[in-house]
Amino acid sequence: MKDEQPNPDILVQRIDLKIPLIGFYDAPDPQPFAPNVIPKPGECVFSFYENWLRGETLHITKDHYGCGGVGRWMCGITTRPREAFIKFLVDDEGLKSSHALMEQWIDSRSPFQASHPHLLVGPLKEDQWAHAKSITFFVDPDQLSTLMLGAQYESSPENPPSVIAPFGSGCMELLPFDDPNIPQAAISTTDIAMRQYIPRKILGFTVTKSMFERLCSLDKRSFLYKPFLQRLRKARDLPDI
Repeated sequence: MKDEQPNPDILVQRIDLKIPLIGFYDAPDPQPFAPNVIPKPGECVFSFYENWLRGETLHITKDHYGCGGVGRWMCGITTRPREAFIKFLVDDEGLKSSHALMEQWIDSRSPFQASHPHLLVGPLKEDQWAHAKSITFFVDPDQLSTLMLGAQYESSPENPPSVIAPFGSGCMELLPFDDPNIPQAAISTTDIAMRQYIPRKILGFTVTKSMFERLCSLDKRSFLYKPFLQRLRKARDLPDI
């Protein structure tokens, strides 16, 4: 894996992406990410979507983490007793068909283990690449299709799935990978509890650092420069690129 952040400019230009790429960082110092915003109790990570568009970064700590889900999955903080948590997710929210299934799912997922006291979610910071954990593209269905193809461009049948779509909360979807060190992508921002903060026709496509490198390395031999993409753009009344 490269020590320096790959340049996504060509990829972004080829898929006509206007929304800034968003990084999830585990860093020792929040200052390089300024301007920063701190969540109030109960605030969802994705309620800061408009802040990201303005170039601001969400700054999460164990003292200021927003909603209880973020506290649990990003900071390892128990915000309610286990039995009450399961009951809430199943009986109040209807997210699994039984308490037993929800309990199995909870036991299969471990909270993120931070290396530093500061977690940051916001526009990519090239000089902070060493602290990046994932990168999210906010895309429309056509752009999602293109990135999914890109994620599978170098994948063989023997490799782990190139694209996954696991069950989980919105904040979990920022790092949904069993092994964040392999090239993998996830269709994200599918949690209906947080969809209210994201434009209706936009989904997230969250990738590991190594997958980001693969996507940024797509060259003129790839589909990005071939007829299928041009035909799609023509069908959408978009200019050739």
